[in-house]
Amino acid sequence: MESLRKFPRLIRCIVIKIGSSVIATYKMKPKTAHLRSLIEQISHLRQQNIDVILVSSGAIVLGLGELNEHIRPRDLPSLQATAAIGQTVLMRTYNDLFKRTKMKCAQILLTWDDFGDRERYNNARTTLKAILERGVIPIINENDTIATDEIKFGDNDKLSALVASLLHADLLLILSDVEGLYDIKDGQKKIFEEIKEITRDIEGVAADTTKKQISKGGMIAKLEAVKIATHANIPCIIAHGETENVLRRILKGERIGTLFIEKEDKWLARKHWISFGVRPKGKLVVDDGAKEALLKGGRSLLLPGIIGWEGHFKPDDVVMVCDKDYQEIARGIVNYSVADLQNVTDKKGKREVIHCDNLVLSKR
Repeated sequence: MESLRKFPRLIRCIVIKIGSSVIATYKMKPKTAHLRSLIEQISHLRQQNIDVILVSSGAIVLGLGELNEHIRPRDLPSLQATAAIGQTVLMRTYNDLFKRTKMKCAQILLTWDDFGDRERYNNARTTLKAILERGVIPIINENDTIATDEIKFGDNDKLSALVASLLHADLLLILSDVEGLYDIKDGQKKIFEEIKEITRDIEGVAADTTKKQISKGGMIAKLEAVKIATHANIPCIIAHGETENVLRRILKGERIGTLFIEKEDKWLARKHWISFGVRPKGKLVVDDGAKEALLKGGRSLLLPGIIGWEGHFKPDDVVMVCDKDYQEIARGIVNYSVADLQNVTDKKGKREVIHCDNLVLSKR
């Protein structure tokens, strides 16, 4: 008999990301019967005093179904209109199904700006906790109806990992249309049961898998989400969303899907936010000497090492630090605006551009 999985700690808070393929049929209508099963399982988890947060895709595909259209729009206004129409269908479906189990749900729509601003970031956490304290299930989606390219996550996999980090969840579960990360050798599909570290070889497998998928994010996007979660000391599982009783069985320890082991060296919340939780507002280009100093670790970025910059940033914004080949080597909270850098004449003896406490190397 196969041994059960052991999680690092008791699971009291779980973030579940549900992909569009789990929510909608090929005719772009809700998979009501399957969603009913998932929600009954969530009700069972709540009875065990486990907090559940859903990050749900599906607004655009359900919007297409509502409009009797079959081709995803390419221009932003049409996409946003379709998402707005589909979001009402999505939430109506969830609301009706949760009512059947005598539970309530709440809608939360987020963009990068909600994570990029520390005050809004903390406010999002306190709001979510207040919803959970009332026994209500938060249903989170990207705010597609107002998000521009500059503030879009691009996929809900990353959003789910950021939410899991925000709430210090005990598990992130990504439900998709694949059984986990897999490789195909000699015509046979091999599911990776457990992965301790995402290596280049693993990323190569994910790239091959993504080519075979039709979902927006694909396996590469899922691995990026896994990195965010595991660096916040949160284990992550990728599993097929239509596996029978998938939530109950995973929480019981059945070896369903691919488990990604959390990192033991949990990053400080601030450095995790710098690295993953905010979109950089610009780039600083540094010379070889500054690059070498930064890569040794524990060093601040000083003005003499700066040889160029891009973007429109101000003090306290997060920026990327790049070498002369524009390869990212770090991210950090900058102490200067673009105007400040343009007006500097004497670079010696001035305040550091990024203090070492606010700088994270990008090899992660």
